[in-house]
Amino acid sequence: MKFLKSGSHALSDFFYTYLYHTTDKQHFTNPSGKLPGCFSVQMQAFVRISPIFPELHPMNHVFHFNGELLPVGSAIITAENRGLRYGDGLFETIKVVNGGMPLFALHMERLQQGLSVLQMKLPAFYTSEYIAENIIDLCGRNNIQHAARVRVTVFRGNGTLYTTDSQYASVLIQADLLTDAYMALNETGFNIDVYTEVQKSCDILSNLKSNNYLPYVMAALHAQKQQLNDSLVLNIHGRICDATIANIFWIQKDSIFTPPLSEGCVAGVMRKYLLSELPKTGFTIQEKLCAPEELWAAEEVFLTNALYGIRWVHQFGKKLYSNQLITQLYNQFVKN
Repeated sequence: MKFLKSGSHALSDFFYTYLYHTTDKQHFTNPSGKLPGCFSVQMQAFVRISPIFPELHPMNHVFHFNGELLPVGSAIITAENRGLRYGDGLFETIKVVNGGMPLFALHMERLQQGLSVLQMKLPAFYTSEYIAENIIDLCGRNNIQHAARVRVTVFRGNGTLYTTDSQYASVLIQADLLTDAYMALNETGFNIDVYTEVQKSCDILSNLKSNNYLPYVMAALHAQKQQLNDSLVLNIHGRICDATIANIFWIQKDSIFTPPLSEGCVAGVMRKYLLSELPKTGFTIQEKLCAPEELWAAEEVFLTNALYGIRWVHQFGKKLYSNQLITQLYNQFVKN
């Protein structure tokens, strides 16, 4: 896999920060500047008291917000924020390993496509290079030595459904330690099943990594209640489009299949990488509609995303699978 050298779902991540009301309407600062106006005064006061609560605001753990580094726990949005009110935003979850970022170019490509669809605009200094440099810097400041889970969240500012107070969207970058479990193929295969109560649409929003994540939130709750590792999500046609945090692939007679984007699945970067790279080494891979019957007839099934690469599935309902070819794929295309 290609690495870029130096230069973490929606509503729950908003509640990860504190709601902090301010009347200041200024939005962006220069990357090297300070927060302007009354917001600066209020935030400085907030940060000054933070050492009293080191468990809430560890000074060696920071995040990036609109060109500034702030202690974790610092408030960054108001109650009028459109991201909080409407899920009006996008996110990317990026894996960092030893200062490199697998598939970073694909992440930035998908982010730009999403910004275009949602008609969002970032300041000119938010180039791919600027984002990459700040990700690597953030990992260093958070003392992450080996592997990190980085989430880049973009969301619109304050306003109503029809208005917003700034022409620019906000950018939040968070970096957290990625455990060793994400650095190897899972030893125990996943147990998955279908979540049937919500069907995902197939439209211009379907392929986005959107902060409006309710179909996947409900599918994840189902998986938790049923003690599954993941749930598969159906589209409006009753076919499988993807899983809560992953794309799905299945293998039958040495051919590899995955649903097309027209089926409503998220446009996963690992999915795109495998579709591009597998044919170059002799593997047969095709996009195909995925009714549940396809998985019942499959020999192997696996899930993909940017963090763990590939996770093999041992059981779908009463159907059991092996992982012989999946292990080969992991070692050849994912293993760091």
